[in-house]
Amino acid sequence: MASSSTSVDVEIFGATYYVRGEQDRRYLQQLAEMVDQKMREISEKAPTVDTGKIAILAALNLADELVQSNNEQEGERVEIMEKVAELTGVLTEALNS
Repeated sequence: MASSSTSVDVEIFGATYYVRGEQDRRYLQQLAEMVDQKMREISEKAPTVDTGKIAILAALNLADELVQSNNEQEGERVEIMEKVAELTGVLTEALNS
């Protein structure tokens, strides 16, 4: 079955872009809003930087947030697996006694 694509015009840092994706329109708009917000945060800290550099810095910031989130999730996953192993041992011991 073929997936349907959605198209939406979004505004990022004062420019309008035509975006197409498999997600719904609202999701695509939310992504654009995140990029726009990050670019505006960066431009406030470095107002003389050109738009291309601001976009690259925004991409690096968003990538950093993603990597940190993934690392945090992996740490939580390890903790969960350790707890499951511990509880499995306790249950096995209780059932065998």
